[in-house]
Amino acid sequence: MKRRLRSPSKTLEKLGIFLLTLFAAVSAVIFLLPTVLTISNSFMAQSEINANYGIVFSSITGGGKTYISDRVNLKFIPDMVSFSQYFSVLLKTPDYLLKFWNSMLLTVPVVVFQTAVALFASYGFARLTGRLKEIIFFLYIILMLMPYQVTLVPNYLVADKLGLLNTRWSIILPGIFSPFAVFLLTKAMKRIPKTYFEAAMLDGANEFDIFTEICFPMVRSAVFSVLMLVFIDYWNMVEQPLILLTDEQLHPLSVFLSKINTGDTGLAFAVAVIYMTPSLLMFLYGEEYLVEGITYSGGIKG
Repeated sequence: MKRRLRSPSKTLEKLGIFLLTLFAAVSAVIFLLPTVLTISNSFMAQSEINANYGIVFSSITGGGKTYISDRVNLKFIPDMVSFSQYFSVLLKTPDYLLKFWNSMLLTVPVVVFQTAVALFASYGFARLTGRLKEIIFFLYIILMLMPYQVTLVPNYLVADKLGLLNTRWSIILPGIFSPFAVFLLTKAMKRIPKTYFEAAMLDGANEFDIFTEICFPMVRSAVFSVLMLVFIDYWNMVEQPLILLTDEQLHPLSVFLSKINTGDTGLAFAVAVIYMTPSLLMFLYGEEYLVEGITYSGGIKG
């Protein structure tokens, strides 16, 4: 029997898939290296960190010296696992935990109330019709496209007039009414077929019943996406606290990380791990919901 020859097109297709897979794998490894390095170095003793990276930090703080005169020893496996950095951060140095809870106190209210406001606002944008609704939604889009630095000065002036400057409310209140969540959830709700609403109204359902029994269950994945994206955005904020919070005791951990003394490099690694743990856990737990909510806007095609 003659052996069937593979067609050149199929061979090239498989080669292309292999090369793309290899490229994706190499890219993933490169992007993960800093995270893996940070986690592994957080379990090193300070003496080992100084031996591996001391030349880097001495060159940074060495009176204008801007070059590295020796090789840096990048190690992913510590010689001896040490929890001393975490012990110092969690028990000996309360400043780090204080900044961590500052981040929580600023981020969690924004995430919860921004999502709640966005749910009701997006339901109104999705259900109502008229020229006024289109104008207001267009203004929402314009605000969303503006970078935060553009609206930072107006927010500062308003917070100053209201007496909210140097309080957490100067960050929480503007965050609650951010337009991003409204835009995403409105697009998700608009993809729900109108026949669902009409059938519910024929059965005697009011607007609240339609919202709770039809809209919310169908955009649940989009809501989870909003929760994750808003959390990551405000967990990593830097400009708002620097401008609106003059009291450093109110600064979140995202701002405080840049102020850690270079002599406490080991603590910096441990604090960085603690800082990125909530975002990593949320992403690992809700990756499927995040992709579904963004890609399919609630899983229903219009």
